[in-house]
Formats: sequence, C-alpha cells, structure tokens
Amino acid sequence: QVQLVESGGGSVQAGGSLTLSCAASGIAFRRIDAMGWYRQAPGQQREMVAAIIGSGETNYADSVKGRFTISRDNAKNTVYLQMNSLKPEDTAVYSCNVRLAAGILRYDYWGQGTQVTVSS
Repeated sequence: QVQLVESGGGSVQAGGSLTLSCAASGIAFRRIDAMGWYRQAPGQQREMVAAIIGSGETNYADSVKGRFTISRDNAKNTVYLQMNSLKPEDTAVYSCNVRLAAGILRYDYWGQGTQVTVSS
C-alpha cells in the first residue's frame, strides 16, 4: 500500500517562506518515475507547481520560477518544496504526487493535501 505523508503547510505573511515535504512509503519493487507538487486554489483547477523526474531534471510553473525549489532525497523517498518570497496568490491546497513505474505500467499516487495560506 503506497502512502504519501505531507507536512509543512501553514500560514505565513507575504514575503515569507515555507517548506513542504512528502514522504512516500510502501513503494516495494517499483521505481519512482517522478515526484511533484500540485496546488488548487478555491474555484480554480489544479495546476502543477514543480516536478522532479528520475534523472533529477526539474520543471516549474512560470508563476513560481525563481521563488520555489523542488528537491528529492532518494534514500528517504522524500520530495521537498522550498517556497520563498511567498505571495497571496500562492494560497492553495498543495498536494504531493508520485508516479511509480513497474515495467511499462505507470501508477499515480496523491497525498492528502496541505493548506498554504499567504496573507498580505
């Protein structure tokens, strides 16, 4: 049973920083293809914030480039999102995603979500 445990959300003033973490367990024999963070604000669609693939290559939404940094600890199967210079528009529920590979098959798993609130 794959489980993703997120932590690090909270409330902060604009310009502040937060670090989110997501630890994956129960992966067993499968390989982690990619790990990433998504967010969904009220009344909006979920969007990709940042992702890191197996090679270590990273991708970011344009709105967070230069402010957010995604990183991964392979030994702990954990992905982090360092968020600096936070803005009120960053307010959303942030969810961790892990894509596992088993042969040619791919499986997506999601964390429960953690609230990030940025006040002006």
